[in-house]
Amino acid sequence: MRHRPSIRMVCIPEGERSDHQMGDLEATAAVGATEVTPAVGDLEAQLEQYRPELTGYCYRMLGSAFEAEDAVQDTLLRAWRSLDRCEGRAAFKSWLYRIATNVCLTMLDGRGRRARPMDLGPASTIDGALTTLPEATWIEPIPDGLILTAEADPAEQAMSRETLRLAFVAALQYLPARQRAVLIFREVLRWKATEVAELLDTSVQSVNSTLQRARATLAARNVDMSDPSPPMQEDDRALLERYVEAFEEFDIDALVSLLHEEATLSMPPYELWLRGRLDVQRWFLGTGSECRGSRLMAANANGAPAFGQYRRTPEGGHEPWALQVIDISGGRIAAINSFLDTARMFPLFGLPLRLDA
Repeated sequence: MRHRPSIRMVCIPEGERSDHQMGDLEATAAVGATEVTPAVGDLEAQLEQYRPELTGYCYRMLGSAFEAEDAVQDTLLRAWRSLDRCEGRAAFKSWLYRIATNVCLTMLDGRGRRARPMDLGPASTIDGALTTLPEATWIEPIPDGLILTAEADPAEQAMSRETLRLAFVAALQYLPARQRAVLIFREVLRWKATEVAELLDTSVQSVNSTLQRARATLAARNVDMSDPSPPMQEDDRALLERYVEAFEEFDIDALVSLLHEEATLSMPPYELWLRGRLDVQRWFLGTGSECRGSRLMAANANGAPAFGQYRRTPEGGHEPWALQVIDISGGRIAAINSFLDTARMFPLFGLPLRLDA
């Protein structure tokens, strides 16, 4: 996975900080590095224990694993520098989320929403143009290990996984930034309206009305948070085993038989996406035939099964081609979400950059 810089190494004496580093409310009361040195180990551990949940929050806000990691690092650094603003241990978590929210709102200010290919237009045909769009256009996957912890309650784990799904994160991007924050706090993190109102410096009435508008927007996009998907069952694991076998053997008839009738195939940064078994089959027998001889390596992303796909090279080895995130519904594969930015994705997911012959 991508290396996370140490909080300790970036703690800068107050007189040497740039305007950017001192640019918000939390940083204005920063303490010097020498003031926190005696408890540096305890403080770093205390801050680090919140990294997974803060990463989950920032990811849902921003739609990018890389931006979420940057936002959390910025949050922890600002917290390190401004400990004297925290009013006691009970308020520590809320204070961290206030900083994280400010960081995310600043990052979102004035920019467009991230999306999936299917959010940008109707399904393509197999002979459609392979047009790429910039990285900032796309919802990006995130490794489960950056967010989900083994210690969490099973019910909380189920909700966390459901609200990490690519479709849910994409739907969140339709909400204005503050609506997004309110919905995440109330529906995902289960904070009380009074707690959210205090964090956002607003009223309970405003929080409740904002939440209602956010719920209406998600409902209009057929997003239902009331009934999380069940954990993966043995039949689902068997389905994935058959998928890997069919893909690696390039048995397209067998692969297509595993798909939902309305299954989708997408490949950011390409704008093109396909819907339906027939078009997916025709794709793999045409342009996608270059995937013949691929190998798949298991991973986990967004609370769903995932695979690093490696295509065969002329020299006999295999090189990264895509990170596949698989959606399963009703005992069938409902979506193959292939992300082609492997130079960034594979290190993040701990996947090797080459498989030898």
